[in-house]
Amino acid sequence: MNVTGRALTAALALCALGVTACGGAQDDTGTGSAQATGPAASPAQTTPSGGSPEETASPGSPDDTPAPDPTGTAESADPGASSESAAPATGGAASPKPLAGKVVVVDPGHNENNFRHTAEINRLVDVQTQKKACDTTGTTTPNGYSEAAFTWDVSKRMTALLRARGAKVVLTRTPQTPFGPCITERAAIGNRARADAAISVHADGSAAGNRGFHVIMPKKIRSQTARMVAESEKLGLAVRKAFREGTGLPYSTYIGRQALDYRNDLGGLNLSTVPKVFIETGNMKNPAEARLFRSAEFRQKVALALVDGLQDYLR
Repeated sequence: MNVTGRALTAALALCALGVTACGGAQDDTGTGSAQATGPAASPAQTTPSGGSPEETASPGSPDDTPAPDPTGTAESADPGASSESAAPATGGAASPKPLAGKVVVVDPGHNENNFRHTAEINRLVDVQTQKKACDTTGTTTPNGYSEAAFTWDVSKRMTALLRARGAKVVLTRTPQTPFGPCITERAAIGNRARADAAISVHADGSAAGNRGFHVIMPKKIRSQTARMVAESEKLGLAVRKAFREGTGLPYSTYIGRQALDYRNDLGGLNLSTVPKVFIETGNMKNPAEARLFRSAEFRQKVALALVDGLQDYLR
């Protein structure tokens, strides 16, 4: 082979070696390769989750604030959109809250200002079966802790718990309510709200030796529907069960049967068109129960038990 042929052969060999050394196409080794930098981030990986609206909503919002949307969508969002399209970026659709869409009326018994308005609260009102005082002052523990203060504290705690579970809560009074309201108006508030359930929170003032709680349900009168009375009984049974389990308090030793009492003399029940019960959470004159009522920890137990009972009924 001449010199030119040998040179050509060597050049071809070097070229072949060079291709082999390259190892393939440029995309495999270039700096712009997807493999060199890893897969492109998906929108879900790059978008901060931020939390859904219900996670950031304050439980102390005004009473007329709508319950948070369990899907996490704004009220102006397309109502036809699926829950999947509104899922948080962290993956998966937000779980609906157990009481989403439900309206609950919480009625804190009495009013701490009632004693300043004796003329107003002593005005007689018609409760269908008789005429009764517009409202009363309620009872107290032996050391002066009032039923009205207790019922407001428990109702405030219930409101926070109910809203956290998605319910819209309507309160019949606040600390700014000058007196009452009258028992007729307390019932009317629940009726106007078209509540899915209503509960009036009380504590009894019986003899010191008596103890325990009881639930009061409507005893049918002519103006009430059979359905309202039947639903109120279902609500009462659910509340009784949850309250016993949640607080450990016994059934009343002095009134009702198995902590159930049926009455047709209470305006709050007689005038209600929605499922409603009263609960006497215990006896404030009993020293042991009075000590419990003064405990914030126990009042939280009371509130949680009542909310659990409402949820059991509404599910």
